Amino acid sequence: MRIAVTINGKPMSADVEPRTLLAYLIRDEFNLTGTHVGCDTTSCGACTVLMDGTPVKSCTVLAVQADGTEVMTVEGLEHNGQLHPLQQGFWESHGLQCGFCTPGMLMTTYALLQRNPDPSETTIRRAISGNLCRCTGYQNIVTAVQYAAPLVREARTLTTEVGE
Repeated sequence: MRIAVTINGKPMSADVEPRTLLAYLIRDEFNLTGTHVGCDTTSCGACTVLMDGTPVKSCTVLAVQADGTEVMTVEGLEHNGQLHPLQQGFWESHGLQCGFCTPGMLMTTYALLQRNPDPSETTIRRAISGNLCRCTGYQNIVTAVQYAAPLVREARTLTTEVGE
């Protein structure tokens, strides 16, 4: 079956079997290997991407369900060689150790900051509750999001002012 999807702002298409999972379309067809597959059961969240702005666990979404949608993967965060504030926050706050959960955590928290640019610690913890991390104990991930939040708000303000 032929599908068309926009990934990280680029139109792409592929012939897929109806049973192909979105995670494997992203990784195997489009060679975007930042999306990690950890469990294939929605338990870990390492494969989280945004589909039309909503975080989804791509190991349980069929590629055909993504036909006509906009998908954002972790590769879509950096722009012009610059890390996104969340990526910078994970770096500065030691929000990762082994890095396996990091793409899913980044995408989940990116979506959070799009909805709520000033989340409380409780809100951050609730948002990442569907993503497992076996290394960090989560505190540094929360700290990384808190580091990034004012930078995201500032960038949003600058974009709004320039657009006026």
